[in-house]
Amino acid sequence: MTNKNEISRRKFLSYSALGLAGLTILPSWKMAGVYTPPSDRVVIGFIGLGQQGLSDFHSFSRCPGVQVVAGCDVDSIKRERFKRRVEAWQKKSNTRQGCDVYEFYQDLLDRKDIDVVAIATPDHWHALTTIHACQAKKDVYVQKPLAYTVTEGLEMVKAVRCNGRVLQIGSQQRSSKEFQQAISLVRSGGIGHIETIYAAVGDPPTPLNLPEQPIPVSLNWNQWLGPLNDSKVHYHPDLCPPISLDPEKNEQLWGAWRWYCETGNGFTADWGAHMFDIAQAAIGMDGSGPSEFIPKGYNGAQYLTMKYLNGIVMTEQPFTKDGSDAKGICFNGTKGWLRVARGYIECSDPALLAKEEQKVAAGEYEVSAPHKQNFIDAVRSRKNPIAPVEVGCSTNTLCCIANIATELKRPVKWNPATLSFGDDKEAANHRLYKYEYRDAYLV
Repeated sequence: MTNKNEISRRKFLSYSALGLAGLTILPSWKMAGVYTPPSDRVVIGFIGLGQQGLSDFHSFSRCPGVQVVAGCDVDSIKRERFKRRVEAWQKKSNTRQGCDVYEFYQDLLDRKDIDVVAIATPDHWHALTTIHACQAKKDVYVQKPLAYTVTEGLEMVKAVRCNGRVLQIGSQQRSSKEFQQAISLVRSGGIGHIETIYAAVGDPPTPLNLPEQPIPVSLNWNQWLGPLNDSKVHYHPDLCPPISLDPEKNEQLWGAWRWYCETGNGFTADWGAHMFDIAQAAIGMDGSGPSEFIPKGYNGAQYLTMKYLNGIVMTEQPFTKDGSDAKGICFNGTKGWLRVARGYIECSDPALLAKEEQKVAAGEYEVSAPHKQNFIDAVRSRKNPIAPVEVGCSTNTLCCIANIATELKRPVKWNPATLSFGDDKEAANHRLYKYEYRDAYLV
């Protein structure tokens, strides 16, 4: 019998086409005393049940008409934690109780009663889980950044559109008031023609330097690795933070796979998927991007620099005068400037926009519901959400190429119209443009 973690995409599709015997018919249910008919209900399954997966569940649980029926994770303890959390919520909200959990996401996708999958895996799993979900006719909410490589993001766009699916990228700042105000003011020309943008996101990834440690019995490490084809990647608890139950002890840190070249794209993508993303939206570059990337240090360059064909220059640098390491953006135009961050917005001309500033509690954006509600509304209407797959792809492409230039230690030119590096074979062969999956996961 074939081990499930060795099933190729082609084999998986032939298996999933068989489907399950019949459909599960569920009755109307209520939340907070309000009945929801089956036609309005959106049934969700979660793939990836760590901190981010739990935050996404918490947000979706606030959306009327949402029902959670399943979760998948490579760690059996996290599966049990998720099941307990979901069933406790179901009991409290007086909804139909029961949450199935799976080790392999293909089993979750075979469920005919699931409309939507919420994906909160490490980035190197985003592409396969999303593509397979689309082919299984599920709509997708996937965490940012969209993918680990440029090519994966482009293939995800094809999967969404060819299968007629709705996808929302988890760049929740798009649904936040202060960032919507910033986008609107810049687009309207309130501060004139934009000349430069300062976007503070943080440092690129560094080589993996964590010592190898024994793999917990609860963790399917081979499945965690999935398509990653790098022998240097070994288990360390920082990469996949362990938890315990009875008594419950949750993760003590976010998965550190984000910060290493072999498993992630550093702050460049982690926060760039937020701040570079808002910058792209404001200057009308969704679906496009910079044409030249100059790494920090090249010929004395003080900051990572990205140049657009329209003359706008964006640098990764402090966005405030005091040079703090806070994450945010400053748009500099011919008529003034506009600064925006989470819970903060300020314009050089107070008549255009009154300054607003409030403290945002740690994790507040991770559990905010408006972005999830926008997605649920899009699932029902079959229209694009506020951050569709093309948005996620163009921002992901920007972040990946910024890291390619940084690793190559030289400028890299990119044609956002043809989606190519021209005759730059070194950049085109970089792993962050495309890397070979492990044999069991080749597509």
